[in-house]
Amino acid sequence: MPPWRNEPLPVYRIPQKHIFPHPDLAEAGGLLGVGGDLDPERVLLSYTLGIFPWYSEGQPILWFSPDPRFVLHPRDLHIHRSLRKRLKRQDYRITLDTAFEQVIESCQQTSRQGQAGTWITEDMRSCYIQLHEMGHAHSVEAWLGDQLVGGLYGVGIGTLFSGESMFAHESDASKFAFVWLVRQLQAWGFQLIDCQVFTQHLERFGAINIPRSRYLAQLEELIREPNRPGPWSFDNGFEPLNSAVPTTPLE
Repeated sequence: MPPWRNEPLPVYRIPQKHIFPHPDLAEAGGLLGVGGDLDPERVLLSYTLGIFPWYSEGQPILWFSPDPRFVLHPRDLHIHRSLRKRLKRQDYRITLDTAFEQVIESCQQTSRQGQAGTWITEDMRSCYIQLHEMGHAHSVEAWLGDQLVGGLYGVGIGTLFSGESMFAHESDASKFAFVWLVRQLQAWGFQLIDCQVFTQHLERFGAINIPRSRYLAQLEELIREPNRPGPWSFDNGFEPLNSAVPTTPLE
């Protein structure tokens, strides 16, 4: 290992021009740069480079590219046996791009264990709503009757889906939304779901850590594919447990 690898690495100031340092220049925790703005075109550019914004209210805008990167290949989705049983019972109604603003607001307002606040600032919320209106950001909703009880949102570019946040107000509601999304993305030919950083929750679905270098190499191929602009909807007759490619149930 070169000696400079043991030295503290600089954090770069992001200029007003829509450019970023190479992700390999990020410090050990993944922090690459500070500053810039959340113009939707800048944020889209960041995703194509393997970078994303992540900061809290009161902080400057922080840009990250973690190493390793936590990802899920849709073909490798695992569905726990108990969740599979609930999916068969159809406990929740699942929709796509039906209530994006409600989903992001619920993600913003839902308290999480170990977190004092939310990283979804008002500027972040505004940016992703604009990305949704542009056809790039998408939501999945889980309904119990007419009540929104779970969901998630993220950004689709080429055959990459970058997940951002999820919430659940009823048992397994966000898991329902996630399974439905992954299986539909698989049917559409999406190759990778970027989960960004490790969580045990998504590890149970089959997500794995890969080196950033491998992620960036895959990313170059994924973003060359045509975009699927929104609003999205599930294919007619789509059922997440009736895919031609089987999942592996976990005990």
